[in-house]
Amino acid sequence: MPDLSFEIISAEVEAYSVLPTLIFKMRIANADEEERIQNINLKSQIMLTVTRRPYNAGEKAKLQELFGAPERWGETLRTFLWTHVTTVVPGFSGSTTVDLPVSCTYDFEVVSAKYFSALEDGVVPLTFLFSGTIFYKDEAGNLQIGQVSWSKEAAYRLPVALWKEVMDTHFPNSAWIRLPKDVFDQLYQYKIAHGLITWEDALVRLLRASGEEAKT
Repeated sequence: MPDLSFEIISAEVEAYSVLPTLIFKMRIANADEEERIQNINLKSQIMLTVTRRPYNAGEKAKLQELFGAPERWGETLRTFLWTHVTTVVPGFSGSTTVDLPVSCTYDFEVVSAKYFSALEDGVVPLTFLFSGTIFYKDEAGNLQIGQVSWSKEAAYRLPVALWKEVMDTHFPNSAWIRLPKDVFDQLYQYKIAHGLITWEDALVRLLRASGEEAKT
């Protein structure tokens, strides 16, 4: 029965993807180097281990929407899910290195996007939790099926700059928000009624009308 270990070696931006994507380079090793792994249907659950890094004053202010006032973070700051990823690992013996593509979102309705965007620098501690099905051959050459133990995991410290790079590649100097259809319709009518060319013009005008300072 295979006994696998997992290690995240590095991460990089996928430059030519349709969606913002980070590629994690992952090394998988089997304790029995002679045992032939046919393939692995691997599931990865990636957690944001947010308690394992410090936060400056600016980051704390932005993160209050997620975790409340900083004085309560001893109770509210908890590890939470970033995303799930499924991949098929090709056959190997001993060890192999595979790419684990992770699509990123800039949707500010998503908790992970709010968290990443609030960070200024440093790293984001990640924990990868693994499960899945292993197809392998026994000593007689017969195909066998096993499971990746839920105890298998790997840690990685993702540079905040890398997340910013993947977003800047796809959405330079931009951010995305979702609006209910009725609110969008009202904003659209406001834009038309005032002869405004861009959505930025409409939002800046509304901010100024409300007495808030708008930076363009």
